[in-house]
Amino acid sequence: MPLSRIKQSDSLLAVLALIGSMASLCIGTSFAKSLFASIGAQGTTALRVSFAAVILICVWRPWRFPLSGKNARAIALYGAALGGTNLLFYMSLRTIPLGLAIAIEFTGPLAVAVLSSRRAIDFLWIGCAVTGLILLLPLGEAATHLDPVGIGFALAAGVGWALYIVFGQMAGNAHGGQATSLGMTMAALVALPFGLGHAGLEMFSPALLLSGLAVGILSSAIPYSLEMVALKRLPRRTFGILLSLEPAMGALAGLAFLNEQLTPIQWVAIAAIIVASIGCTATSKSKR
Repeated sequence: MPLSRIKQSDSLLAVLALIGSMASLCIGTSFAKSLFASIGAQGTTALRVSFAAVILICVWRPWRFPLSGKNARAIALYGAALGGTNLLFYMSLRTIPLGLAIAIEFTGPLAVAVLSSRRAIDFLWIGCAVTGLILLLPLGEAATHLDPVGIGFALAAGVGWALYIVFGQMAGNAHGGQATSLGMTMAALVALPFGLGHAGLEMFSPALLLSGLAVGILSSAIPYSLEMVALKRLPRRTFGILLSLEPAMGALAGLAFLNEQLTPIQWVAIAAIIVASIGCTATSKSKR
C-alpha cells in the first residue's frame, strides 16, 4: 500500500477515534445525569472517578515506574484539579443542559490558551467567547432563564479545567500512564467524601455500582483510550479543532437522551464558544 494511502488511513482512524471519544463521553454523561435522582451529582461523580481510577490502575500498574517526590506532588495537584472539575461539572448538570455546561466549561482551557499567547487576534476569540457567555446569562429581555447557580458551577468547572491543564503540564515529567492512573486515584479521594456525605451507603447498592461502572467506562476509560489513539496520529492543532466540537455533541446527546431542548439563543451561544475555541486553536503556534 502506498505511503500516502497509509497516512490517509491513519488520519481517518484518528478522526473516527476522537469522534468516538467525544460521543462516548457525552453518552456516558447523559446516562450519569439519570443517576442524580438516586445519589445526586456528588454520588455519581464519586462512582465515576472511583471506577475510572480502578480501571486505570489495573491497566497501567503505576507502581512499576519510579516516582520522585516532585512528580508525586505535581500528580497530586493534577488529580485534585481533576476531581474538583468533575464534581463541579456534575453539580452544574443538575440545573442546566449538558451542551451548555460543556460550552461554559470550555472557557477555562480557552482562557489558558489565550493568556499564554497575548496576540492581537486572540482578542477576537475572547470576544466570541464572552459573547457566548453573555448570551447564556439570565439578563434582560433575551434572558435564557438558566439557573445562575448552575452557570456558576460550570464556570468554576472551567477554572478547574484550566488548573488541570497547568498541573498536568507540571506532571508531564512522570510516565503518562502513571500520572493518569495516580491522578485519577487522587481525583477519587477528592470526590468520595462528597459522594458519601450526600448519598451515604446508598452508593454501594449493586444496581448503582453497576451503573457507576458503566458511567466510568463510558465517560473515562473509553474516551481516554480513544484520545490516546487520536493524539498519536493527529497534529495537535487538528486534534484541538476537532475537540472544540464537543459542546455541540453534548447538546445533541442531551437532546437525544435527556430531551433537553435548547433555545435558538442558546445554540448561537454554543456556536460562538465553539468558534472561539476553533479560532484560538487554528491560529495558535504549533510545531505540527
